[in-house]
Amino acid sequence: MVFTQRALEMDRGECVSLWCEEVEDEQSQTEPQNQLQIRGPAQLRAAWDPIVSGHRVIQRLLHVEERYLPSTLYITLIQRDPERREELAKWALEVCCECGCDEAVFPLSVSLLDRFLSDSLSVPVSPYCLAAGCILIASKLTECENVTADTLCAAAEYSFQPSNLREMERVILATLRWDTAAVTPQDFLPHFLALLQEERRDGDNRESEGNLLSTLRRHSDTLAAMCACDSRFLGAPPSLVAAASLNCALRGLGNRSPTHLAAMGEALAELCQTDLAVLQCYSEMIEYALRQRLRSGLQQGPMEKDEEVETERPGTPTDMREIDF
Repeated sequence: MVFTQRALEMDRGECVSLWCEEVEDEQSQTEPQNQLQIRGPAQLRAAWDPIVSGHRVIQRLLHVEERYLPSTLYITLIQRDPERREELAKWALEVCCECGCDEAVFPLSVSLLDRFLSDSLSVPVSPYCLAAGCILIASKLTECENVTADTLCAAAEYSFQPSNLREMERVILATLRWDTAAVTPQDFLPHFLALLQEERRDGDNRESEGNLLSTLRRHSDTLAAMCACDSRFLGAPPSLVAAASLNCALRGLGNRSPTHLAAMGEALAELCQTDLAVLQCYSEMIEYALRQRLRSGLQQGPMEKDEEVETERPGTPTDMREIDF
């Protein structure tokens, strides 16, 4: 897609427009519109810069995160009847996965969805058009090659048209006053991992740091995405969700001693400036939600003959190494 930005000079007294108009090129117009356009994962990404990490960045994120939390009234209303909101969030997750979106697109789109509904307290005529508009905005903010409007319309089986989606995009941006760069749990995870890596250097130097951090990041991203779909975590600070997800990922790997896990839990609680008991409570909530998800998945379809299910042991975290999300 080609983006053209019109910004006329104000000293001429002309109208100023910062709206990014979308123009479909000839190639996208000739592509079939009856299926999703799956994009490849190969995108140029900047390397991790340790300078823009550490306690200073975490403190800034902690200072800003409360600004993007939904209202207490909205949280109360949703938790009384969470089915529709969770349905939209799960649909957004499926679309982001099928389109190969960056891991930051889904949590940001859910944050935009909650903030819009928190401000308006009313669901539009086409709720899926609202969810698609949030995905479109989040994709534009976080990806070089954003999801197209036609792709989102195809994901919703053309229950709305691209013109309706772009109009919904305008409504969302106007409602949120263009303040769309919200703080999500995925913003905290790389900083928490970097600081935990420094804590771990004095203990175990033999283990492959790169593989372990990659596994922890992948599992933490998955658990944080699960929390975004679960209305029980609605209103929890993103830093707390990120710390609890990382704590569950550490426990789920099953290769750490209780003493080391306790030290990591204390470090995470200090990083997100919360009490250790609160962190442990949210960690247990995430593990309980994960077990519920696994049980519902096993009940929906028959098990294969060679597939074994480990019996649940009280007080033992779910082993995440064998889970396919």
